[in-house]
Amino acid sequence: MTILGSMFGATQTATAADEFKYTDEQFADIQMLRYKVHGFDQLSLRQQTLIYYLQEAALWGRDILFDQNGRYNLRIRHMLETVYTQYEGDRTSADFKAMEVYLKRVWFSSGIHHHYGCEKFEPAFSRQWLRQTLLSMGYKEELSGHPQHISRGPRSHNEQSWDELLEVMFSTTDMMMRVNQRDGDDLVLTSASNYYEPGITQKEAEEFYSQRKPTQDPRPVMMGLNSRLERNEWGLLEENTYRVGGLYSEALEHIVYWLQKAQPYADTPQQERVIRELIQFYQTGDLRCFDRYSILWLKDTESLVDFVNGFTETYGDPLGMKASWESLVNFKDLAATERTTKLSENAQWFEDNSPVDARFKKEECRGISAKVITAAILAGDLYPSTAIGINLPNSDWVRRDFGSKSVTIGNLTDAYNKASHGSGMDKEFVIDEPTRKLIAQYGDLTDDLHTDIHECLGHGSGKLLPGTDPDSLKAHGATIEEARADLFGLYYMADPKLVELGLTPNLEAYKAQYYTYMQNGLLTQLVRIKPGSTIEEAHMRNRALVARWVLARANGEAVQGYNPALKADRHHPAVELIQRKGKTYVRVNDYSLLRTYMGELLAEIQRIKSEGDYQAARQLVETYAVQIDPKLHQEILARYERLHLSPYKGFINPRYEATFDSEGRVTSVRVSYDEGYAEQMLRYSRDYRSL
Repeated sequence: MTILGSMFGATQTATAADEFKYTDEQFADIQMLRYKVHGFDQLSLRQQTLIYYLQEAALWGRDILFDQNGRYNLRIRHMLETVYTQYEGDRTSADFKAMEVYLKRVWFSSGIHHHYGCEKFEPAFSRQWLRQTLLSMGYKEELSGHPQHISRGPRSHNEQSWDELLEVMFSTTDMMMRVNQRDGDDLVLTSASNYYEPGITQKEAEEFYSQRKPTQDPRPVMMGLNSRLERNEWGLLEENTYRVGGLYSEALEHIVYWLQKAQPYADTPQQERVIRELIQFYQTGDLRCFDRYSILWLKDTESLVDFVNGFTETYGDPLGMKASWESLVNFKDLAATERTTKLSENAQWFEDNSPVDARFKKEECRGISAKVITAAILAGDLYPSTAIGINLPNSDWVRRDFGSKSVTIGNLTDAYNKASHGSGMDKEFVIDEPTRKLIAQYGDLTDDLHTDIHECLGHGSGKLLPGTDPDSLKAHGATIEEARADLFGLYYMADPKLVELGLTPNLEAYKAQYYTYMQNGLLTQLVRIKPGSTIEEAHMRNRALVARWVLARANGEAVQGYNPALKADRHHPAVELIQRKGKTYVRVNDYSLLRTYMGELLAEIQRIKSEGDYQAARQLVETYAVQIDPKLHQEILARYERLHLSPYKGFINPRYEATFDSEGRVTSVRVSYDEGYAEQMLRYSRDYRSL
């Protein structure tokens, strides 16, 4: 999956296209955007109906993610929403306004920890103010009684149940990181995410799954993907599976209901089978069923309307096994898909000509498909902050034997690009006017193309050696995999093959991507991190790893995986950081040599992945991807602050309203774009609350 990395970057009721407002409110470190569902009115009523039912199924999974991100999140959200909607005091006071911002951050992150950095939010309002407010309102919790929502610790019957929520929110020692990736810590005990019952250690969790993992199965299920690890009454570990009748049953029952409504409107018979198998998976929790669903889904390349719905990505689990819930409903952008089709049709050429060892290359690239899509709704772990590209399924053996499906989300990248133009980032951080012109001319094109290659070819490339455990890289697996896909895209951005395929106009365009990638990995992504913190999120670690390794290599350091026969010129390095008037800039002196270095790192990272070399992965990540130079960090933050921008972006969804005839059939679907952020979040909490 690709998270946006660059810092630059029915009856339609919206305003005219040239008047559509892509930017909305700003708060904390967040800028809210809107995306337009181009072409929805050109779909058939059957396809619009399918989208309507699928987006209902998508929205009913919201509470699952809140609970997965932390066992107190649903209770805290409800408490703060009650204050926000019913408070009768001074709504202009500093405490209330600070609480409002805090709540908006909770909505955005589906919990009390930052969606990207994973650190716990620090309330800017006082604990005493909130406590007095709750007392004056006579607030009583509406506890569901489900164990995943209620702390298992003892509590006096005379104590307000929400006092423990205040303790969680205001504590400066407990639950400080949603996902802790710090080397040397017990990653399970020190992570606040709700995939493991409190008290279970990393060692216990790893032993539980290692003892149950089949060693001879060539097609193993992704163990632990859809479950919470708990202790039973005898103190033994067991899985509580996400399924109808099990954990999260109330939400999954709603999702299944709307999937069943969508099933008769499937675009193709293959898609009807996809929906049926997904329903079966939700009803049973059987991971073999999930594999069958995944294979059917990736083979469905004919349906115009498509969707992702389920427990998918494992970034939220410190051990990289358990998946968060997400959904994306979309339809194909036929014109833009022509470029991704060219990539998928030539997948074998790219595999054969990559700079990695032949032992790690696929002899046959099977079932690789790619398309550009228009997002119709975002949900779960793809909302409000979202990826701009997705490559699924994640199962290594499914990818090996059946292939993968890649998507680039065209209307979201379009919205990002339109919202970022004129931001001032290029003038502040790009070294000179010729480079700014290069980026202005080719930046959007090469950003989209890099995403296409990352998803379609990068994640789909390479193979594990026989006997290599797909989970062998443990906590570093996500960083290594994203770096591998990024490097595959970067290496081929400069290849004449792209000019031959008509995907780039010349052999100069790739330089725009190289410059912005190095600048982002070395400098500008630091604006997303608080002073004194380290880099924690997998995608940010990936970009830092690539950029810093290449910088070190270019400056003659004996980095891991380098070719000693190719010596770097310390006096005229291919890329360097320079100072001008007290400001740090990236300067690229030799783009072609930069590509050579990226090829070296790609070869090393593919080796690590293919062999399951945990120690090498750990060394790369800890050396290049975690620590931050505090002086450089302070400089970048100060320069960025003067631009009055927000480092993180997220989207407000469009709203879909259907009209029905007397027999309950949809007669039209209306799309609107005028719902405010708080209005949307409160509606979701009211209309889609299930846990």
